[in-house]
Amino acid sequence: MRGGELLESVRIPGEGAKLCLYKMDGEFAIWVENTELMNSLAHESEDALADLGCAGLKDAPASAVLIGGLGMGFTLAAALKRVGPGARVVVGELMSAVVIWNRGVLGHLAGNPLDDPRVTVQEGDVARILQTEENAFDAILLDVDNGPTGLVRDTNNWLYSEEGLYAAYTALRVNGVLAVWSSAPDRAFMMRLQKMGFAAEEHRIPVQPEFKDGHDTIWTARRL
Repeated sequence: MRGGELLESVRIPGEGAKLCLYKMDGEFAIWVENTELMNSLAHESEDALADLGCAGLKDAPASAVLIGGLGMGFTLAAALKRVGPGARVVVGELMSAVVIWNRGVLGHLAGNPLDDPRVTVQEGDVARILQTEENAFDAILLDVDNGPTGLVRDTNNWLYSEEGLYAAYTALRVNGVLAVWSSAPDRAFMMRLQKMGFAAEEHRIPVQPEFKDGHDTIWTARRL
């Protein structure tokens, strides 16, 4: 896909790196520098992030979900299928270009989920939402990097630190679930989740092997 047509390149706020959108043969990919973040051909684990994080919310009368990272909209679309008609889904997206892409050239990929009236987009750092909300969400879904380290920008490391995990814990309602996407396992991160008081599980999600080594990782961490 890196050899496809470059549709747009935008600089990441506060960083020297660029986020690039490519297209080839009707498929799309988003890269940061030399690393592919996502590809429209392989989104099984993005769907699973919502399926695992939002399990049990379909019948909740007024559930609230926070999604950190819009990507190509696949996680958002899957979350909307998992929640009820009275739900509220907040998307925190740092890059305004990603929102524009999802309202335009990428919108059809996931069925234009931003058009759903249950969805609100807050452009900016999802960390700010975590720091200002308390007992607000039944699920928090984080997919802003390729794992629990700041790939897109160094300041994202805060999200996976003890301080960031504490903010996520307090932003959740009791029995709420934090779900975090990763391209690989990370034992140290699992231990941090447990240390912060979460009941945590690690899930290995099969993906198309032509794109990766066959699995992505999702952690689900329930606030007790």
